Amino acid sequence: MNEIIDELREMNQDRFSSVRLPDEDELVELEEEILISIPADLKEFLLDASDVVVGTLSPVTATEPHAHTHLPELTATAWSLGMPRELIPICEANDGYYFIEQDGAIGFWSAEDDISEDQWDSLWDWITNVWMVS
Repeated sequence: MNEIIDELREMNQDRFSSVRLPDEDELVELEEEILISIPADLKEFLLDASDVVVGTLSPVTATEPHAHTHLPELTATAWSLGMPRELIPICEANDGYYFIEQDGAIGFWSAEDDISEDQWDSLWDWITNVWMVS
């Protein structure tokens, strides 16, 4: 995963550092706000790479409360549309949401089709195979 983070940093299109990385305390506050624990891979991503801009997808962020990618905002919207509450959205795309499960597996949900058959074993697999090539 460190190699993936390094590669993301090299690909970063945000030359102005417009998003600040969170600290551990801010992640605890986010968990309290969404009332569900954040899986380990997502925590690591938020702490180390959520300020990266790559491709056409915009994964979740932790420090910009008014951004459409802010974790509590994205979660509230996805859940209000019917996404199961045990799933945490990581990215809005194609009229649905990529999500992470508590075990770290990644999938895709949409209100029309529910949970698709597309699955990734980890957030790092999704980053490599979906986000970085978007």
